[in-house]
Amino acid sequence: MNHSLDKTFAALADPARRTMVERLVIGPATVSELALPLPMSLPAVMLHLKVLEDAGLVTSRKEGRVRTCRIEPEKLSLAERWVSARRIMWENSLDGLKAYLDGAKTEKKK
Repeated sequence: MNHSLDKTFAALADPARRTMVERLVIGPATVSELALPLPMSLPAVMLHLKVLEDAGLVTSRKEGRVRTCRIEPEKLSLAERWVSARRIMWENSLDGLKAYLDGAKTEKKK
């Protein structure tokens, strides 16, 4: 699973790919639609899509001359669960630090 998460986070590290994922969360889109807001050539967009597909975040299907892309929500969910688990751990650690500091302040006042 760590290798899968590595590929997911590496794919999401690029702003152009995050823009594509954000668009695909709304619904399927053609490669041309995904390329519209991006300041790059269509071949460059295709390379970014390949990274997203290799990470399992996006699937595409070609019908005639049109390639339509779809998000794979399960892969995004895996990354979300990983981040959420770390957030809970960090919040618990910070709560413990706060309790310790509050206790130290009380001891100091005595």
